[in-house]
Amino acid sequence: MTNMTGREIVVGIDPVRDWHMALAWAADEAHRRALGLALALAVPPQHDTQHVDGTANRIDLRRSGAETLEAAAAWARSRHPDLELSTHLLDGFPAPALGQLSRRAPMVVLGSRHLSRTEEFLSAGSLVVPVVAQAHCPVVVVGDAEHASQQPPYMVVAVDGSESSRAALAVAFEEASIRGCALRAISVWHQPLLSFQDKNAGLQAQRRMLSETVAGWPGKYPDVALTHEVLAGHPVEELAKAAEHALALVLGRRGNGGYTGMRLGSVVHGLLHRAHCPVVTVPVPQGA
Repeated sequence: MTNMTGREIVVGIDPVRDWHMALAWAADEAHRRALGLALALAVPPQHDTQHVDGTANRIDLRRSGAETLEAAAAWARSRHPDLELSTHLLDGFPAPALGQLSRRAPMVVLGSRHLSRTEEFLSAGSLVVPVVAQAHCPVVVVGDAEHASQQPPYMVVAVDGSESSRAALAVAFEEASIRGCALRAISVWHQPLLSFQDKNAGLQAQRRMLSETVAGWPGKYPDVALTHEVLAGHPVEELAKAAEHALALVLGRRGNGGYTGMRLGSVVHGLLHRAHCPVVTVPVPQGA
């Protein structure tokens, strides 16, 4: 394994499931940003050594992992021959290993297994929730291919006035500018339980917050066509519908969750399951 430079997008390679969509997204992103690409695959420790020769089995797992990395690297080079690539065969559970790499990476890209919530919490191989919850950089979860044929192409960013959504706005504008696509800033007003707030008043306050939050960004990115809209309903459902044909959905992420991701946030957690386009989760920058 080579040392990472800090200018490499990290993509997690799944040794069992198909890795092509996540790798394609990561390779294209690295190419657009003139960054390197680090392919990472982790070999977890053996749980049961009573009936299996643990040493021989681990050697086989590492050999298989190295072969998968080699095949993935060759595929990425065929897509972008000028891409600077490095491969990282890691020891340990995948989620903590990728979380460590996120400390120096500008971005981590993962494929989604489309696990149900029960499978997600019970599966030792589940990466998405723990990595998203703990990562120190933006994490992109690629469940389906980009809707590149949608014209005009656009991205969606969720805005709720929080510090995390401001961090998401910064990433969304940069991404939209790099891709030459439009950006839809969307805020969702959801009637609070046991609240008697007038809907029109709630929507008006939400529109004011949205306008104030996005103010100034069009001046920094005059090449990005920005629209902003307030929707009423459940945030997960409304954002998923708004991003149905988007290149990506960008969300702010609050806090640093534990392994189970219980502090990930219900909206982010829901959209990781519900959205069909790639989902970009953005942590609040340290020190912000």
